[in-house]
Formats: sequence, structure tokens, C-alpha cells
Amino acid sequence: MARKAGNQGRFDDAARAGWLYYVAGRTQDEIASIMGISRQSAQRLVSLAVAEKLIKVRLDHPIATCLELADAVQQKFNLRQVEVVPSDPGSDSATSGIAEAGAAEIERWLKQTDPLIMAIGTGRTLRAAVDQLLPMECPQHRIVSLTGNVSPDGSAAYYNVIFSMADAIKARHFPMPLPVLVSSREERELLHSQALVHPTVELGAKADVTFVGIGDLGLNAPLLVDGFLQTAEMESLMAEGAVGEICGWIFDANGKLLENSVNDRVASIALPSRENSCVIGMAKGKRKHAAIRGAVLGGHVNALITDEDAARYLLRG
Repeated sequence: MARKAGNQGRFDDAARAGWLYYVAGRTQDEIASIMGISRQSAQRLVSLAVAEKLIKVRLDHPIATCLELADAVQQKFNLRQVEVVPSDPGSDSATSGIAEAGAAEIERWLKQTDPLIMAIGTGRTLRAAVDQLLPMECPQHRIVSLTGNVSPDGSAAYYNVIFSMADAIKARHFPMPLPVLVSSREERELLHSQALVHPTVELGAKADVTFVGIGDLGLNAPLLVDGFLQTAEMESLMAEGAVGEICGWIFDANGKLLENSVNDRVASIALPSRENSCVIGMAKGKRKHAAIRGAVLGGHVNALITDEDAARYLLRG
């Protein structure tokens, strides 16, 4: 929600109340006394601070069950690293928990003093993680988008996160000036060879760390909802056994990339070599379980941020 200039004083009060409550540890009664307002007003200001993301709360206490699940998943699939966050049975959010964990992991990499190349995918989960990032000065790093940033109607793709990331992170950013899907494999190869695009393709292939969302396929899948695929195309993919996608690349339950017209048209850069890059997949939620398993089995990711339910699903198979 955009903040209006006329509300600046109210946001200042909300920030002060949020700081007193979450950082200084004051009660709402104490905040009311300090700020000379009613307790109800103090409560509203604290709530406003959270709603407007003036305050960002992270849980740093390790939870034993999550740590045990993470270790088991890491060992079973020979992954570089795994983080498991608690599942919330009362929430249907596909991003809560892993967005915060993803933001913390992105920040951990960006705090490195040695220059690195960070590749970024797309999607709702990554967008939610980027929205959690604290402002950082990182002139030594380069951040490259793996996916095109143009929607089918010619507008900027809303869930392409590199522009949102550029608002918070002061580093060199390299967007992919292409559509998400093109008309053919030949057009993709032609576009990737262009002088404006080729350096970005080469940079993405050399990424030290890569963050990608793992998408599901179905009649409620983002590729269909956001207009990148038509219903008939999605139904055809499902009939072929497709269960998930990363940066538009579609794979089956065993992680095998499907040979079809959609994968021929994906303009995304191929995922960096998992031998040289830490490729961190981020996903949670029951509808994504098969996609997460496929991404891991197919070796498309070698690190994972997910939730308890998905971790248990991975361990059952």
C-alpha cells in the first residue's frame, strides 16, 4: 500500500510505537504514557507499523523439529543446505515463513565482502522475500535476472523481482530485456546472441549463488493465472506428466525437463551449474509438494528453503 505524504506524521508515530514495542520491549500501556496517547491508539499504531512493514519481525530461535527435518532432507538428497520453517496449519499463505527465511539468506550472501554474482529467478515467493530485504550497500556484487521481464501484453512482469530488489540493494543489477516466452527455440537463440542480451546470459551462467522459486502446474498455477500459458496448453502439459517449473522450465515428477513447445519457447537463462553455484529453491504448500520433489530429484536445485509439511513429504518417498 502506497504511503501518502499527508500521513507522514502518522507513520512517524507508528514507527516510534513499533520501535518501542518490538525493540525497546515496552508494553502498550507504557507506549501510551510515553507518547501521551490512549492505550487503544498505541495498539493501533503498533499494528500500523507491522501492516506498513515499518517493523519486520524474524524468528531467530532454532526449532529442534525443523532442524532435524532439515538435516534429514539434506542427507537424503545430498543437498548443500536446507532450511525448514514451521508450517502454519491455520494459514493458506504460500510465502509466510519462507519469505522471511529467504530474505535472511539473501542478506547473508550479500554481506560477504568478496565480490559475487547472484542470480535471481521470479515468482511470488521470491517477490515476498525481496520485499523483506533491509537496505544494503553492495557495490562489489552483481545481481542478474534469469528470466525475461516482459509479460505477454508487453507490460513489465509483476513478479520479476530484480527491479524491486534494486530499490533496496545498492549493487549493479542486470535485467533480462526479453519476454518470458518467445515464439520458438530459434528466436530464443537469436535473442540470446544479441549484444544487449548475451553479456547477461554469460553472467547468469557464472553465478556464485542463485535463488529461484519452485512453481506448481495446474489450473490455478501462476503460469496460467498470469497469462503466460493458455488453458489448453496447461492441460496438455499436465497430460504429459508435468508437475512443476523453475523460471518457466517445466519438468515432470522425476525432475526431467519435458521436450515440448513450451520449454522450446522459454527465454530464461539456463540454471547455473550446480557444481559451481549454490542454487537455492524456495517453496512451500501442499500444492507444490510434487514440484519440490521433482526439482530436488532432477538436480535443478542443490539447496532448499521450505516448510515442515513439505520436508515430511520429501522424506516419505
